[in-house]
Amino acid sequence: MSISKDDILQQLQRRILTMELEPGQPLDEVRLSEEFNVSRTPMRDILRRLAGEGYVQIRDQRGTVVAPMDPKSMRNFFLTAPMIYAATSRLAAQLATAAQIDDLAAIQKRFKEAVEDEAVDALVYFNDRFHFTIGEMADNPFLAPSLQRLLIDHARIGQTFWNVGSDGPSGAVREASRHHDRFLEIFAAHDEEAAVALTLEHWELSRTNIESYIRPTPLSVDIDLAV
Repeated sequence: MSISKDDILQQLQRRILTMELEPGQPLDEVRLSEEFNVSRTPMRDILRRLAGEGYVQIRDQRGTVVAPMDPKSMRNFFLTAPMIYAATSRLAAQLATAAQIDDLAAIQKRFKEAVEDEAVDALVYFNDRFHFTIGEMADNPFLAPSLQRLLIDHARIGQTFWNVGSDGPSGAVREASRHHDRFLEIFAAHDEEAAVALTLEHWELSRTNIESYIRPTPLSVDIDLAV
């Protein structure tokens, strides 16, 4: 059964967002061509598209690797994310059409199903699609590339945010879902100020959980034993 280039692209995007393909991991063009049963020419085109969107890097003489995450990129992520997210949401509130809001609602339905199914990979993916679609609603060629790059790292940095414990999805995950529902209402009302306010609240929910993972409480050390 043949598979389209767009389907292959989406599968690789999803693997990168969910960390099935880890930051910095080499991608073998030949192996991928064999896996998806396509020739190397279309696979090379797909990798170029992924590079253009920020998912991978194509390095001269060293092949293709999944976009890495390093301290500098982490700093830039936390520095610029709220500004770019807020600007995107403001424009989306201005410009959203009924059809686009319907598309966003359909994605939110899938996100809610993932919450109830406790499907972490689906949570990561449909959260990314939700915010990517807000970017499409904003329809700004200057913001779009920055937003897309942010969303890639946000999905990867925030993996633990979506982890499901023995008692089911966390309160933060359910609160994020409620935020999504409110976004739909705000965009339908074209309320720009409410869109910005909710975006910053949504970012803070995510940021707090990400930082608690990146900067955990240190393990206690017995000084006498450590010397």
